[in-house]
Amino acid sequence: MKVLVINGSPRANQCTATALDEVMKTLQAEGVETELIHVGKTAVRGCISCNYCRTHGKCMFNDIVNETAKKFEEADGIIIGSPVYYASPNGTLLSFLDRLFFSTPFSKHMKVGAAVVSCRRSGATASFDVLNKYFTISGMQVVGSTYWNQVHGFTAEDVKKDLEGLQTMRNLARNMAFLMKAIADAKEKYGLPKQETDVFTSFPDGK
Repeated sequence: MKVLVINGSPRANQCTATALDEVMKTLQAEGVETELIHVGKTAVRGCISCNYCRTHGKCMFNDIVNETAKKFEEADGIIIGSPVYYASPNGTLLSFLDRLFFSTPFSKHMKVGAAVVSCRRSGATASFDVLNKYFTISGMQVVGSTYWNQVHGFTAEDVKKDLEGLQTMRNLARNMAFLMKAIADAKEKYGLPKQETDVFTSFPDGK
């Protein structure tokens, strides 16, 4: 089992990283390999709707998105971590995710996804909702914990004092390891659920 971990914070070793580190340590203890990718300080432009990826299988901007795509395809799960900016995830991270999920032609069906959010006081649940929507539109399975996957604090030291938040991260990791293993077992026994994709509602007649 392998999980790709995305840190969307521009600060590589602060609050979001502290939460993700707790998740990764627990995943590793459960026998799951992890790989961390830090995108928060990378210059990532947004999707320009050129549809280059539809014919070439990758984004026209050959940057960290295309580099990550190959690793995402090979991974059993992905964790996306972000600080809260105006009750939403980091803008750089959102540009990265828009292109990563849209430009990759491989099936994400039954991969496992988890969002991790860090904030000082509020906006965590709104940001959490935004990140989870990347998973649910892609046929992925969302991992929960014993609380919403969030930590609180203004500094990394503050987050280390958020004992319930760190507990939530550890429980998230254990749930994620269990779910990936369960899906792998079920896939071998029963195969994956059928996915229908024939209907595409667009109302071209304007009615």
